[in-house]
Amino acid sequence: MDALYIHIPFCNKKCNYCDFWTFINMDHEFDFYTKNIIEEIKLYPKIEYTSIYFGGGTPSLLSLKSIESIMNSIQYKEDSEITLELNPKNMTLQNLQELRKLGINRLSIGTQSFNDKILKTLGRDHSAEDAIETYRNAIKSGFDNISLDLIFATPNQTMEELQNDLEKIKELRPNHISIYSLIWEEGTYFWKQRKEGKLSEISEDLEAEMFEEIITTLTNEGYIHYEISSFCKPGFESVHNSKYWDNKEFIGVGSGASSYFEGKRYSNKKKIYKYYEDIKMGIRPIDVETIEEIDETEKVKLSKMLGLRRIDKGIIYDKNDDAINKLISKELLVLENDRVRLTYKGVFLANDVFVEFI
Repeated sequence: MDALYIHIPFCNKKCNYCDFWTFINMDHEFDFYTKNIIEEIKLYPKIEYTSIYFGGGTPSLLSLKSIESIMNSIQYKEDSEITLELNPKNMTLQNLQELRKLGINRLSIGTQSFNDKILKTLGRDHSAEDAIETYRNAIKSGFDNISLDLIFATPNQTMEELQNDLEKIKELRPNHISIYSLIWEEGTYFWKQRKEGKLSEISEDLEAEMFEEIITTLTNEGYIHYEISSFCKPGFESVHNSKYWDNKEFIGVGSGASSYFEGKRYSNKKKIYKYYEDIKMGIRPIDVETIEEIDETEKVKLSKMLGLRRIDKGIIYDKNDDAINKLISKELLVLENDRVRLTYKGVFLANDVFVEFI
């Protein structure tokens, strides 16, 4: 176990599609929250981490001093992957240079689109130019491992608009791309707008065509499609996320953070004052109702389901697994040597594959 996730649940505003656990306009909490993160880390065994991931929320809202304090509280190997998610809004060259000096060596930039109209629809508070400038400044600052996040199948998006986003990716050539189909989550602004008939999803056929366009374009550009929603140049797979897909244990700290530790999956308390109360008492702020014991049977199921997300390597073939053999017969999985992985068809019907292991 050598992976640490740090949840920073603060944002300047709530995006229209987002259902993540976040707090808006709570700058006054940043310093105190940072102190509690550091205290929570101390509640776990001393571990020399190989991957650290600042996620959110918007971790880049924290001051450089706060990020430095958290970094100084963690033991990690010299070659560890240390990722920070950031919003391109108001991210200066100087800020990026300071982040690099602090030891952050990988950035995940929440670009989402290079189309200002789509960004406005999504409720993002930055422009396409903000994202491009931040990316270029990150390179100037010495970052050589940068991921760009994109969303497709947004309301009223056309194939031409998607192709324009892909052309910009071809121009910028980031090391890593995470590209997700929009999910309409209950409780979000988008969900409400759809319920009121003010927004609608694009057709399933167009969404499938878009995904096919993404795969074709990026693989033709030399990117490895190594996970369903992830593409990278050779050698730039996300170390941290790969641990999730390999069903490795990890520790998550912060309000609402999830963990898989000592054979249990669980989440921290979401209400921030409850989180603070537990930290003050010197106990891990776990929401006991979320604790799930992972026995050997469940571990095998999870390993298969998560492992099949890895398109590049899949999982070891078990000839006695009826579900696997059924999926092979449906041409959703393919057997190569002693491993099975998703077929091209299986990538598009991945949810039909994963349900076999639930």
